Amino acid sequence: MKKKLISALALVGTLFIYSCTNLAENVLDEASVSGLSDRQAADGIIAPVYARLPDIFLHTNYFNIQEISTDEAILPYRGGTDWGDNGIYLAMHQHTTISTDPNLNSTWNLILQGVSRSITAINTLPTLKDPVTKTYLAEARGMRAYYSMMTLDLFGLVFVKDDLGATSTILRGDQAVEYIKAEFLAVEPNLETTVGPGRLTKGAVWGLLARLYMNAAVYRDRYATQFTFKPEDMDKAVEYCDKIISSGQYALSKDFFSIFNSDNHDNKELIFAVDQRADLNGTNRMAYFSISGDQFPIPAYPAANGTDGPGITPDYYQSWATAYAPKDPTVDPRFYKQNLTIYSNPADSCVAEADFNINRGILRGQQYGLIRRNGVFLKCPDGKYKVGTLFYDTRNKPTLPVNFTQQIDFTVAGSNYNTGYRVEKYEFSKKSASGRNFGDADIVILRLADIYLMRAEAKLRKSGDAASALADVNTVRTARTVTAPAPALTSMTLDLLFRERGFELYWESLRRTDMIRFGKYEGTWTEKTNTDPKKRIFPIPQTAIDGASNLPGYLKQNDGY
Repeated sequence: MKKKLISALALVGTLFIYSCTNLAENVLDEASVSGLSDRQAADGIIAPVYARLPDIFLHTNYFNIQEISTDEAILPYRGGTDWGDNGIYLAMHQHTTISTDPNLNSTWNLILQGVSRSITAINTLPTLKDPVTKTYLAEARGMRAYYSMMTLDLFGLVFVKDDLGATSTILRGDQAVEYIKAEFLAVEPNLETTVGPGRLTKGAVWGLLARLYMNAAVYRDRYATQFTFKPEDMDKAVEYCDKIISSGQYALSKDFFSIFNSDNHDNKELIFAVDQRADLNGTNRMAYFSISGDQFPIPAYPAANGTDGPGITPDYYQSWATAYAPKDPTVDPRFYKQNLTIYSNPADSCVAEADFNINRGILRGQQYGLIRRNGVFLKCPDGKYKVGTLFYDTRNKPTLPVNFTQQIDFTVAGSNYNTGYRVEKYEFSKKSASGRNFGDADIVILRLADIYLMRAEAKLRKSGDAASALADVNTVRTARTVTAPAPALTSMTLDLLFRERGFELYWESLRRTDMIRFGKYEGTWTEKTNTDPKKRIFPIPQTAIDGASNLPGYLKQNDGY
C-alpha cells in the first residue's frame, strides 16, 4: 500500500493538508510520505482534486469563455494596445475563436488535470483504512463527473477511464449525459452535507444534477434548430431543486452583494464554490478585472488597482434599462450598491480608512475615489483620505476622466480606456497588495437563487406552469431586503425568465450556457454578428489534436473548426 501511495502523491507532486476549514500546501519527499497516517494520506490525496479550481475559474480562463463570448461582456483593445493579446478577446466575443487560443488551451488543460487528479484519488484512496476515505472517494468520483460536465458543455465530449495509464473512451451526446448522471447518482449517498461550499456535498450534487437535466436537451443534440426538453428531464430537475430548497441547509441572502463579499465562505446561499479564503492564496482577479487602473480600492495598498478589462455590452445594459423604464435600474438592489457618499453628496470628500469601500455592481458614469500622487494617496487636513474625481493618470492621460460610458465596441472611440459600464460584483479584497493576489471571496459555482430559477424554468418548459414559475422568481427578487427589494413581477414567460437570470446571475460564468439553452446564442449584439450554431461549442485545442495524432481518428476536431 505504501508504495502505491508514494507513487500517487509523487504524481500529484505535493501534499495538501486538508480539512473543511483549511488547505495548506506542503512539498513532500518519499521519506515524509512514508510516515503519514492513513488520515493524513487521505487528506493529501483528496486536496489536489480541488486544487485546480481557482486556476480554472481565473478571469482569463473559464470566466472569459463563459462571459466574453456572450451579450453580457466585451473586451476591446483598451487604448488601442492594452488587452490586445493577438485579438483573442475580440475573437471570443465575435465567435471566431480558433484552436490555438491560449486561454482555451489553458482551460482545457486545467480541467483535464482535474480529471487526472480525480482518477489518481479514485485509485489510491481504497488502499487506506481511515473511515474518511469513503467520503473522499465519493468526492473524487463526483469531481471527476463535474470536470466531465465542464468538458461536455465547452467542447462537446467527455473522457472516460479508471486507469491513468489507459486510453480514455470518448463519449458525446446522450452517452456523455448518461455517464455523468450515473456518476453523480453513484456518489451522492456517501457525500457529507455540512462540510461547507468548498467541497462537493449532497446539496452540490443535487444542484449539479438539476443543471445537467436542464441542459441535457442541448448536450444530446448540440446543433438542433430547436431543443427538445423532455418532460422527464424537467421533472428530475424540479425533484433535485426541491431537495435543496426543502433541506433547510441553504437560505437566500438578504443582502445581494454579501454573497460576493470577502467573507462569503459561510454565506448560506452558497451551495458549491471555489474555496478562495486568504490562507489559500486565492486571486483577486474577479474584483480587479473590470474596474479602472485608476481606481484604487484599498487605502493600505497604493499599488492595488484595476486593469480596465471587460465592460458590459450596451445590449445587456439595455435589458436593465428597458425593464425598469422610466425608473433607473438602481431600483433593483442587484444592479448597484453605493458605498461612497460622494456620489450623492459632493461635499463628502474626506473618508476614514475604515469607511472606504468602492461601490459595487454595475458602475456607470464619472467615478470617484482615492487620489494618488507620486505613489501616495492624498489626505485631508484631519488625516482622512482625500476622495475626488478620478482621471486616467496611470495611463498618462490626466485629462481623460474615469467616466464610464454606455457605448463600448471595437472602434477606436469605443475601445478607449473609459468605455463601457463596469462590474464590481465581487468585493475587492482588503488583503490584495497588488490588486490581483490574495482574493478572499469564494467564487460561486452554484447558489440557491439559481436553484429557484432552474425550478421555475423546468416548470415553464414542461407544462407552461407560469404561476409556479412566477412564484419562484419573485421569491428570489423579493429576498434582498437589506434595502428595498426589486418589485415583484406580475407575469412570467421564458423570455422574462432569461432576462431574470441575467439580472440575478450576471458575471457568474453562466451566461453562455444560458444563452444556448434559451436559443439566444446565435443572435447579434454589439460587435457579434456570427450566427453559426457550430459555435455553440469551442474548438478542441490544437495541442490536444496533435498530441493524439498517434491514434488516427481518435480525437476529431469539432465541426466548424
